[in-house]
Amino acid sequence: MTGALEGLKILDFSTLVPGPYATMCLADLGADVLRIKSGTRPDVVDFLPPFLPGTELSAVSAQLSRNKEVMTLNLKDPRAVDVIHQLLGEYDIIIEQFRPGVMAKLNLDYESLKKVNPRLIYCSLTGYGQTGPMRDRAGHDINYIAMSGVASYSGKKESGPPLIGIQVADIASGSNNAIIGILSAVIYRGRTGNGQHIDVSMTDGMIAFNSFMQGASYLVNGKDIGMEENLLNGGSLYDYYETQDGRYLSFGGVEPQFFKAFCQTIGRPELAAGGVEPENVAQIKGEISEILKTKTLDKWMELFNAADACVEPVLTLGEVLEGPLVEERGMVVEVPGPNETKVKQIGNPIKFSESIPQYRHAGIPLSEANTEVVMKNLGYSQEEIDELGKTGLFS
Repeated sequence: MTGALEGLKILDFSTLVPGPYATMCLADLGADVLRIKSGTRPDVVDFLPPFLPGTELSAVSAQLSRNKEVMTLNLKDPRAVDVIHQLLGEYDIIIEQFRPGVMAKLNLDYESLKKVNPRLIYCSLTGYGQTGPMRDRAGHDINYIAMSGVASYSGKKESGPPLIGIQVADIASGSNNAIIGILSAVIYRGRTGNGQHIDVSMTDGMIAFNSFMQGASYLVNGKDIGMEENLLNGGSLYDYYETQDGRYLSFGGVEPQFFKAFCQTIGRPELAAGGVEPENVAQIKGEISEILKTKTLDKWMELFNAADACVEPVLTLGEVLEGPLVEERGMVVEVPGPNETKVKQIGNPIKFSESIPQYRHAGIPLSEANTEVVMKNLGYSQEEIDELGKTGLFS
């Protein structure tokens, strides 16, 4: 069975999370991804424990490098440009994640490479974009969320903006917009024959997430919103609530029928008349909080499972990954790993009826990079490859 993206060939110059996650998803769907890495400066994620048993391959690196081939190349060596030019005869999509201007210094920027292949699709993924006053600033996920305005109205007034346990800006904004941009450019190229440069800013993506409610409203009425001031950020009864055993449940029943079912289940049917945004929301929320602390999470879920109230438990990661939903939806998969082992990894979330995602192999240790195979496919002899290696091209 062929993948939906079979025939797409991508050179991946990215590091850490955003670019590698994007190309992992594309590779799952059938794209041929060749990741270009330094032979002497491993990616930070390569050092994150735990490691696959009997290997020097971290679980995170194995996940993000799934289905990809890897070659090492010293991009500061002028000879690397010749190798990339040759690869562009076959690979006509590039994703890179350096700060603006770095690839230009290496003569590997879009303007230089499109002369070699005019059909080239070239995606630059950065924190603040290729233009603007912050283009050269360093940043991480927390910074992009802060700069987007989202953090200013998230969290609680007493404790401030919340730390989120996943990289929302990196993945939901950066990775996914890179995927959308690349696939859109592929469709455009198929129609016009033209490649193009794609500028993806993780902060731009986070700003766009304001479109629903907060951002759209501000652009009409000019009013900023603070923490715990509207339906979805704590200004209503839509929230997380602690249970007797120190666990939490989530309540999202903003519609009248769901709120009514919630009120009946907690034994306070009279609260339904006030709606999920009552005038005395703080008082009502306090009362509900005390009620929910009278039973354990399991006891409450026994009751709520019989009600249509949009209430679900806050599960631990272990409960999720070992649970029935993940099993039924196939969100944990077994992937061929090093030394004929099987590695459990989180699967691709998109379900296809025909072009089902394939899991060909977990990521490979850098020591097993197939640089020699790639170079031989480009026409280099073993003697030439040995000489280039000795003189630092692959370091």
